[in-house]
Amino acid sequence: MIKELIVVEGKSDTVAVKRAVEADTIETGGSAVDRTVIAKIALAMERRGVIILTDPDHAGERIRKIVSAKVPGCKHAFIPEKDATRKGDIGVENASPEAIRHALRNVHTSFEGAPALIGLDDLMASGMLVHPRAAERRMALGNLLGIGYCNGKQLYKRLAMFGITREEFAGALAQIDQGGITS
Repeated sequence: MIKELIVVEGKSDTVAVKRAVEADTIETGGSAVDRTVIAKIALAMERRGVIILTDPDHAGERIRKIVSAKVPGCKHAFIPEKDATRKGDIGVENASPEAIRHALRNVHTSFEGAPALIGLDDLMASGMLVHPRAAERRMALGNLLGIGYCNGKQLYKRLAMFGITREEFAGALAQIDQGGITS
């Protein structure tokens, strides 16, 4: 049984999570997260803790940002887009039980206002920004570090927010550069 409550988008996501692990969920009911849902999540955070597990798409990232802003200290679990896509449809409900378990084993806690350990110059030098394959490289980096895909500005913030060390960053870059891009 996972102690924390898992925030998901809808009923299909709850079914997928419960196929993978024994856990309780809170469903946001879509990207318009209302006050009552935020109140439930805040109470869950006080009592048991919260893990946010949303779809690896724009709407999922929007929900993640809303919940994180209103309920600080949430943990974050990410499923790579390739593991959450079936027949062109992206969502937690399409992920295998193993992909969900993997994401929940590799949660990150956000630390808002944490100092950046990796600078913008590091991102430029590593081909994460202003590079012909920057988006692919960011996808691979996000998957390897378990922090999900994001644009360059969000990558900079997320690396700081999750306290990714220079060593973790360098190790992931080495994997990308040695084995080719694996998004």
